[in-house]
Amino acid sequence: MPSILRSVVVSTIASSLLGCSGCHTGNLAPPTSTPIQHVVVIMQENRSFDHLFNGFPGADTVSSGMNQGVVVPLTVTPLGNGPDLDHTHTGWWRQWDGGKMDNFATNGPAYSYISPSETVPYWTLAREFTLGDRMFQSNTGPSFVSHQYMIAGQSGGASENPSSAPWGCDAAPGTTVPLVGPNGTDLPGVFPCFDYPTMADLLDAKGISWRYYAPGPTTDSFFLLSAYQAIRHIRYGTDWTSDVISPETQVLTDIAAGKLAQVTWIVPSYNNSDHPGAPAQGPDWVASIVNAIGASQFWKSTTIFIAWDDWGGFYDHVPPPQTDDMGLGFRVPVIVVGPYAKRGYVSHVTHESSGFLRYMEEVFDLPTLGTRDATADDFRDCFDYTQTPAPYKPLTTTHNVAFFLKQKPSGLPDDD
Repeated sequence: MPSILRSVVVSTIASSLLGCSGCHTGNLAPPTSTPIQHVVVIMQENRSFDHLFNGFPGADTVSSGMNQGVVVPLTVTPLGNGPDLDHTHTGWWRQWDGGKMDNFATNGPAYSYISPSETVPYWTLAREFTLGDRMFQSNTGPSFVSHQYMIAGQSGGASENPSSAPWGCDAAPGTTVPLVGPNGTDLPGVFPCFDYPTMADLLDAKGISWRYYAPGPTTDSFFLLSAYQAIRHIRYGTDWTSDVISPETQVLTDIAAGKLAQVTWIVPSYNNSDHPGAPAQGPDWVASIVNAIGASQFWKSTTIFIAWDDWGGFYDHVPPPQTDDMGLGFRVPVIVVGPYAKRGYVSHVTHESSGFLRYMEEVFDLPTLGTRDATADDFRDCFDYTQTPAPYKPLTTTHNVAFFLKQKPSGLPDDD
């Protein structure tokens, strides 16, 4: 797209969003008076709530699941264990089974859970701050779609992962991404390069800084999970070089150097993603980021959302609310961390990842994108802005910041 046309597209999107009548403009104070000045979203991979937080005190989990009317005990499995399970849009429909949640049979290891001893940083944060047990992924399918909802509250109708890498505007000719069809089906696909409005457009229009940290083409994901790579006006605009940052580990050095954007998304490399088959390093990766923020000048003004992009094919017993033809999907965990996050609280309120956008809109006094964010819950039950911020207690990890900064690329995609 020529640079002049790109400018027109971005300007048109920004003007229409900021000038729309009747848009939700938020009910939290703007950033000049609210204690929150920074919002961080850390998105991990492929774990359901029953699978990753089984037995957490006060949370709704079960020790067995249903398989075609037969009770199946959930058995413990290592965090680093494979194989990758079916978590396609069509697979979701079969597993959901009209809300009966009893057709995970083809997945075998789906009826499993992770020992808390392998996820100590996650459980520690969940105990110290807020854990949501009614967090649902926004879409009924895999990571490409989920990450689009994370930045835009929609996916342009895309229902699956693209047919080849990279996932986005740099895809090889002939690459397609299926579109959602009726009753759990996929329709013929389109090229995975879209041009709908995103949170980045709202932030740019108001001069609010943002960064999206993700593995790049010289590391191990070939932009697979760099969501803005699938947004044409971002990929071929100035934001791509100034605000989309690779490698993702730079977030650790940026925070240490006193640099944290007002809105930050962080996507892991495969080895640190919690994806089935990856090493059990995800909890330490997340802990390193939270520790860095906790030790910095930003702690008292930051909210951190830690979430998992999809259920990964693992069993969960709670039928998700159905809001439209793309969701909601199955339960995934969310941990809300920060000086004003309620301490020792389990939220039973229905949340979804588009709610991160809603929260940003309210904190920074932005209009909605007019997609799923407009109706998503804003996580307000997870906060108490009257409480006195307590100093952050660093998490103990096996792998430290130096380990992640020196880590060599695995050569594997974040997801498949």
